[in-house]
Amino acid sequence: MSSSDIFIGETIGTAVLILLGGGVVAAVVLKRSKAQNAGWLAITFGWGFAVMTAVYMTGALSGAHLNPAVTLGIAIKDNDWGNVPVYFAGQLLGAMIGAVLVWLAYYGQFRAHLTDPEVIGEPIDEKAIEGPHDESASAAGPVLGVFSTGPEIRNVWQNLATEIIGTLVLVLAVLTQGLNDSGKGLGPVGGLMVALVVVGIGLSLGGPTGYAINPARDLGPRIVHALLPLPNKGGSDWSYSWIPIAGPLVGAALAAGIYNLAFA
Repeated sequence: MSSSDIFIGETIGTAVLILLGGGVVAAVVLKRSKAQNAGWLAITFGWGFAVMTAVYMTGALSGAHLNPAVTLGIAIKDNDWGNVPVYFAGQLLGAMIGAVLVWLAYYGQFRAHLTDPEVIGEPIDEKAIEGPHDESASAAGPVLGVFSTGPEIRNVWQNLATEIIGTLVLVLAVLTQGLNDSGKGLGPVGGLMVALVVVGIGLSLGGPTGYAINPARDLGPRIVHALLPLPNKGGSDWSYSWIPIAGPLVGAALAAGIYNLAFA
């Protein structure tokens, strides 16, 4: 596959991933949405279907990595780094496009939610913050969760460990069961398998941090949140933003190391 195919495929695929994944979060949390309060099961299955749709849509173009952690794991497995920057660029751009599309699709709901006094006037939950209160703990705005992840209990090492463990499971599943015949991306059976693994990770490991398990999925929409003209949107919680980047990359490297030691 050519570099242009990779870039186009990853941009389209990651945009669809974020549109459907961020879309289900918006549907569940925003006021005046028909799916409001549908709950965690709806979110986890929505993200799983988002992965499956994006993989089947773009697998033939780019191998449908859709995640820098997956790209890193495959690169370490094969010791092939030639197209890694192209994958990363397409994934980040696609994630930003997908986040903008979520905003457009739910434009009225965002405005209704962010002009509701009950929402913008909610005090911060001090009990959910471990240790002394600081400004970084209250930096997340009331709709940031539609765009990117955040912890329920703010503990750097636990949050980092959760993202490492979740991504290790995801990438090891991709490397052992999900790759196509070329070994460079996800195949048809692998797309379904990985979608179900993402649902499983969300159900089992998503509670502490919201399971980013994908640096582009978190960083791209967080940038869009910071740039969009949303009223009363609050902060983008940049003090936390390194964890859903570093954690998944470390988890992917560990998964590739385990694969090369145990399965190769």
